[in-house]
Amino acid sequence: MNFLMLISVAWVALKVNLLRSILTMLGIIIGVAAVIIMLALGSGARYEVDQQIKSLGGNVFIISSRLRFMGGAQQASGGQSLTEMDALAIESQIPQVTVAAPTVQSSGQVIYGNMNWAPSILGVDNKIYQAQSWSIAEGRTFSDSELSSAGRVAVIGQTVKHELFGASDALGQTIRINKIPVTIIGVLNGKGQNTQGNDQDDLVFMPIDTVRKRISGITLSSPKAVRSIIVQVADERDMGLVEQEMDALLRQRLRTTANDQPFRIRNLSEMVETRAQTMQIFNGLLAAVASVSLLVGGIGIMNIMLVSVTERTREIGLRMAVGAKPADIMRQFLIEAVLLCALGGALGLSLAVAVTWSVEHFLRYTAIIQPEVVLMSIGFSALIGVFFGYYPAKKAAQLQPIEALRYE
Repeated sequence: MNFLMLISVAWVALKVNLLRSILTMLGIIIGVAAVIIMLALGSGARYEVDQQIKSLGGNVFIISSRLRFMGGAQQASGGQSLTEMDALAIESQIPQVTVAAPTVQSSGQVIYGNMNWAPSILGVDNKIYQAQSWSIAEGRTFSDSELSSAGRVAVIGQTVKHELFGASDALGQTIRINKIPVTIIGVLNGKGQNTQGNDQDDLVFMPIDTVRKRISGITLSSPKAVRSIIVQVADERDMGLVEQEMDALLRQRLRTTANDQPFRIRNLSEMVETRAQTMQIFNGLLAAVASVSLLVGGIGIMNIMLVSVTERTREIGLRMAVGAKPADIMRQFLIEAVLLCALGGALGLSLAVAVTWSVEHFLRYTAIIQPEVVLMSIGFSALIGVFFGYYPAKKAAQLQPIEALRYE
């Protein structure tokens, strides 16, 4: 018997007991679907992490002051706060640093007409656009005179534009922030949510002196004090070295001891990568658990194939009587087992595609089915057919024709 004829015979045998064949394939269907779905969710999570790292501006540190500010005044005793000069020193004295952007953060009600919103308000200079890979969708960035004179101008994120202006043009409009009139000169391109689910577009950029003097009214030990400095490094391989150099430089500038830590350095890429690795491990464990159902399905296939050999003993004897060799019988039952698993794998793939599509469209969670995962799952299910179908096929091939014909 040639290969195509063996497949045809196997297909007919499966159709004769269609319901039993479908129930037997359930373990393979569920196992393949579960493995593909778990790995697709893991790939989706990895993709989101990569996008988040890009939205952060690549290799980024955030240096934040540990001094607390309450009621517009510096509350911590001792030590010094970070300043714009510290950012300039980091940028000029550490050659691996591309840019160091000082920021001051505040909050307040943003009002336009009868609409109001409460976004994050950041006092920045134009270095922030390079440091965190922000780009302008409409309008422009701050001019030198606006930065030096604490100009009442703002660049807003897409969420703020949508909430205050809807589909209308925001450029040139005057909004009020904490009762201060501010003119919108630009609108940022959107970034969406980060991995913590926070909206990155719900913010307002203003000149750093504007926020410090007009919006927050913060009284600090230094008129150039800032809450944080965002540092971008040219090469990710230098991140460890740059962190050590920044720590040493700031300690020297702030005259701190080893026990005093008035600032904190955070590696955002490392934080996101750690979160990604945790999610990958979790998804890997889920995929491993899901793969157990493949083995259970394989055991079910072995059981059904043994039943099939017993039911078709007279058929086997008849085939041998008309010239079929033991190798032909073995191939016939082995192909049946493989075909059963391959069909189960194909149906499992269809189920996985349907579930991942539903997850993406209804739950808004990214799920990416990679081609190699599909090939691996289908191939593994076929290997299960070979592995668990071998013993029943061998048992069928070892039957004696005379005894098989006598079987009742």
